[in-house]
Amino acid sequence: ALAEYVAVNEGSTVSRPPELAGLKLDGTGLEVNVLVTAASGGVGQYAVQLLKLENAHITATFGARNMDLVRSLGADEVLDYKAPNGVALKSPSGRKYDVIIHCAHNIPWSTLEANLTSKGKRTSNSKAEEAWAKSIDGHATGNILVEP
Repeated sequence: ALAEYVAVNEGSTVSRPPELAGLKLDGTGLEVNVLVTAASGGVGQYAVQLLKLENAHITATFGARNMDLVRSLGADEVLDYKAPNGVALKSPSGRKYDVIIHCAHNIPWSTLEANLTSKGKRTSNSKAEEAWAKSIDGHATGNILVEP
């Protein structure tokens, strides 16, 4: 089971990426369409759950064996990253993404960009790299969403 709260040393966290500044995580915001790549990984699992609190419509990529896990976390649409739609990151419903939380490797920017809305945003990998540098022995990475 996953906890509702987690206690961490402040020095191990990074600020919320500016691309996600408008997300309230309380269900009162406008629905946003979000793609989370590598949603069955540690960072992806947190992202899906937190975004579900925001009233986000979540499309998630993962390895086929993790479909039930990703759906149970709250993903609305799922993409096996090895299937043609998953490789292209195409939403099954044809939606474009307002935000892409990119946790996977080896996906070219052109593939991500082709699936963004005209005002869409991709989270910065620099926050993930900063979190990696702050983690103990390099065992955790990703965008950690916190408010000051």
